[in-house]
Amino acid sequence: MSAGLIAPGAVSPLADVVSAPAGVRVIGLDLSITSTGVALPDGTTYRVKTRASDGDRRLLHVREAIAEDLAEHRPHLAVIEDLPTKMHAAALKIIGKLHGVVVGALLDADVPYAYVPPATLKQFACDKGNADKGQLAAAAYLAAGAEFADDKGGDQCDAWWLRAAGHEAYGAPLFTLPRAQRDRLSVVAWPDMTPQRVALGMRQP
Repeated sequence: MSAGLIAPGAVSPLADVVSAPAGVRVIGLDLSITSTGVALPDGTTYRVKTRASDGDRRLLHVREAIAEDLAEHRPHLAVIEDLPTKMHAAALKIIGKLHGVVVGALLDADVPYAYVPPATLKQFACDKGNADKGQLAAAAYLAAGAEFADDKGGDQCDAWWLRAAGHEAYGAPLFTLPRAQRDRLSVVAWPDMTPQRVALGMRQP
């Protein structure tokens, strides 16, 4: 059986005791064909880097890395940064493929997911829809003392904020932000997580 798949009759992820703030486990995913940022449910971050010379096989590399994370960490929710509203056709084609294989891994692992638009994530983090990478990193440090090594492109920082958004949306915030910034997440189509909400005492967004 491939990594990330849950066999029929296997124990529910809700019964798998993994340390995570407030009980809920969220994985943040900033998908990129060259450098995908991942924020694991325990708060650690890393990048999945690929080589252009590998062509479309890079899709498999990213998918397998995330599938392994899903199998090991058993998240209740994945939060993914949505595609930008404006993107070159060639870039859109490859990132669309990447989103497809990653969503496939999430479906295999029975992990619900939400898409957060880039501007919404920046508004949540910085109250500024056009905030740059430096401002997002500074906001993470101010909010929780978070710092990200080897993160020139801001991939890990974005994934970290995506994870924080999931916690905020389901009533298990990792830190306190102004109400106006938290309210920005109301535009996101958060999945119905009734079983998880009942089991963990989370509120539904």
